[in-house]
Amino acid sequence: MAKLEILEFPDDRLRTVAKPVEHFDDRLRELVADMIETMYGAQGIGLAATQVNEHRRLLVLDVSEDQDAPRVYVNPEIVASEGSETCEEGCLSVPGIYAEVSRADKVRVAAFDQHGQRFEEDLEGLHAVCLQHEIDHLNGKLFVDYLSPLKRRMVTKKLEKQRKIAGQRPARAIL
Repeated sequence: MAKLEILEFPDDRLRTVAKPVEHFDDRLRELVADMIETMYGAQGIGLAATQVNEHRRLLVLDVSEDQDAPRVYVNPEIVASEGSETCEEGCLSVPGIYAEVSRADKVRVAAFDQHGQRFEEDLEGLHAVCLQHEIDHLNGKLFVDYLSPLKRRMVTKKLEKQRKIAGQRPARAIL
């Protein structure tokens, strides 16, 4: 397994609409394992393939308290939704930024696992919110798109400042 590079906003590749997965092979299963490792390594609860520059309809998430129950969704599609919940969201592709976003509180998703087995399940709360957030990535959308243009500009400036500061820090040698 290998940790993958996570693209960061405003990288244009994050706007790519992912294509459906057609082959459920060892390469896909390896990508799934790498994405799970990358998600855990970045202390995230969800990761879409688009975020690691793989533009296929694939996402992984783990909203369990102990981070020991990874879930895989290939070609996910929300087939029903209800209710509304507003909660603070963050994103591995927009590090250090959090904002209130409204999403459906309950969803029914149809998807495949990494072996090509189709399933449907009902999700609610954080699990439903996380799934919707990651599906947005597959559609080329980020949570900052729900913000006003002014707030988006503020986010962009804050990230630029963070990157500038990080670039001025001395590199640490790993021995």
